[in-house]
Amino acid sequence: MNYNPMRNLPADAGYKAGDVLVLCGELFGRGYANGIVEQARRLGMTIIGTTVGRRESDGTLRPLNQDELAAAEELLGAKIINIPLEAGFDMEPAANGLTPLDQLKGAKPDEWSTIRLDLNALEESRAAGTKRLRANLAAVAAELAKRVPAGANMLLVHTMAGGIPRARLFMPLLNRVFKGQGDKYLSSADFWGADLGKLCDWSFNEVTADSLAYLIDETASLRDQVASAGGKVSYAAYGYHGCEVLVNGAYKWQSYTPYLQGWAKMRLEDHAAAAWAKGIKATVYNCPEIQTNSSALFLGVEISLYPLLEALKKEGAGVAAEVTAACNKLLAEGATLEKMLERANDYLASPVMKPFDAISAWPHHSTNEQMEFMLTRSAELIAMNANPKEIVCSVLSGAVFRGVGKLMLDSSWEPQAPVWWLNHDIIAKRLAKD
Repeated sequence: MNYNPMRNLPADAGYKAGDVLVLCGELFGRGYANGIVEQARRLGMTIIGTTVGRRESDGTLRPLNQDELAAAEELLGAKIINIPLEAGFDMEPAANGLTPLDQLKGAKPDEWSTIRLDLNALEESRAAGTKRLRANLAAVAAELAKRVPAGANMLLVHTMAGGIPRARLFMPLLNRVFKGQGDKYLSSADFWGADLGKLCDWSFNEVTADSLAYLIDETASLRDQVASAGGKVSYAAYGYHGCEVLVNGAYKWQSYTPYLQGWAKMRLEDHAAAAWAKGIKATVYNCPEIQTNSSALFLGVEISLYPLLEALKKEGAGVAAEVTAACNKLLAEGATLEKMLERANDYLASPVMKPFDAISAWPHHSTNEQMEFMLTRSAELIAMNANPKEIVCSVLSGAVFRGVGKLMLDSSWEPQAPVWWLNHDIIAKRLAKD
């Protein structure tokens, strides 16, 4: 792993009206993908979305119905190719007719360490899920071939992530892994070493990482079509591998622990590097932590967001005053941003976090002491907001995904590397540019 932080702003992208941005993975709520979609729209690009589809009560995967499609297209603000691109295999039958979820029927959370899975059957389910996704990606590529104008440039943005198996016992267990303290604490290393952890590992890899490889493979003829007409083709994907934030006035790499998807995110980087070696411009952008609906499970991930305020001031961003004013409006009586930043910095600089500051050993597993410290400090900081549902981190998250979207779109015009880290410094610089 070569740490490759983006230090210099890329030149403005040359994308224009008629060029196409394809969102490979459905947009839900507000998050990283909104930033690049909004920036592409500003440049006049045509946006084409996709969907993961929906599951019937019997487990059958289907396209969106008319109402679902209309709602998804309204949220995206663009047309969607209605071919299900659900990644993963938790609901795929093996040769014996049983899905991975079937193997877990009747299992109880307190039995997690003794549950044994049929790994051969899991492998069969995984192969079936891969076959389905590849076929549907090929069908999406064929549809795109009809929609991309001759001579247009195309950027395919991979947004597939996650992969927690949809069995009921996982959420109480993962709540213990990511939110547990005292008697509720469950070591991430212990969970990861069990059969349930192995299933999560395989599922994360398939959804978060391998789906990029399948996307690149199944759009080969589409790449050729666009290139033969004089257009550029690039791929961009969202990674996470820690992030530099200001700690005691200096930029320092840190990460959220325990980030069990981290191994899949490194595998995502490997797929981009493999494509790059073949001359395919695929880049993973490792993004800072933000707070979204999907990150709610990872309480404490938001602590490293607070120093973005200092980065905005340090890099001369005119947006700093705007962001600060928006944050101030959300504070509880008696709370101040200065106190928030002080408590966040105290956490990030604490000796308790020292064992987790080596990027070469990432992803790190949790300890009881570290989890208690992180969760207690997270609760303290959130309590400084007047309304726990409208918090400072939401404002800061919006700034992050806007900056990330601008950087990704600009960088993808003339890609320079298979992996970049977008830290607080470059995000603040990009926001300052506008």
